[in-house]
Amino acid sequence: MNSPLPHLTLADILDRTIELSHTAATILKSYYRGSREQLEVFDKTEGPVTVADKAVDRHLLEGIRAMCGDSCGYLTEETYQTGDLELAQDWVWIIDPLDGTRDFIDKTGEYAIHIALTYQHRPVLAVVTVPESDRLYAAIEGGGTWQVTVEGTRKLVQIARTKQLTELIVVASRNHRSEGLIKLLAQLPCQQQLEVGSIGCKIASILEHDADLYVSLSGTSAPKDWDLAAPELILTEAGGKFTHQDGSPLKYNQGDVSQWGCLIASSGEWHQQLLDACI
Repeated sequence: MNSPLPHLTLADILDRTIELSHTAATILKSYYRGSREQLEVFDKTEGPVTVADKAVDRHLLEGIRAMCGDSCGYLTEETYQTGDLELAQDWVWIIDPLDGTRDFIDKTGEYAIHIALTYQHRPVLAVVTVPESDRLYAAIEGGGTWQVTVEGTRKLVQIARTKQLTELIVVASRNHRSEGLIKLLAQLPCQQQLEVGSIGCKIASILEHDADLYVSLSGTSAPKDWDLAAPELILTEAGGKFTHQDGSPLKYNQGDVSQWGCLIASSGEWHQQLLDACI
């Protein structure tokens, strides 16, 4: 696949993004170990935001802009303004500097950093970092998903597919469960559940074989582009699937950043049966 930069391949861009992500994780860890007062928590309509969110957002944007300049568009949770239109560039970075701010504040350890590069509305490069477990997952479309250490060691990550449909474990939120989602989960053929915080950590739990399935059902709100773009690619490149309930792919940077409807991420083997169960 082509790159947005003539002098860098996607692999080069991924390497630099991994470096930025490791540094961002260090920044978040320093705030995480501080006091709540130091976080300066602000309440927004979609949830809390802290100085840690803003600091990592600045760090990532500065680093990626220095690499890509005006060749790409930039969509981040902290810079998006309600009513923004679709970015015109074919290549768009979609970034969540702190996925799981509530878990960060409550110190559950289940927060993550999401960075995705999309091309014509689909992710082609992604990094998801889970700082408290020192895990970083990186992927390029068609190149698989790799776990990368701070020292640079890489290990190929592949989804486990050894369970029967009824044995699958659903990863779900502790707090964000609407009545509709509760009813939907109750009709699934699998009823074992694992409670995990951020979406990035939920998808990481599937990669780590701790869970097999994640379901999102929008109500008054819905997950945003920055919640899903990077986690989607690291899951699908590891062999999983992530689609709308009708099996269609997710698309990003379409003006409305909300991903409405029923979305299903799975280890892949029973994906169609799970889609059918969510009708």
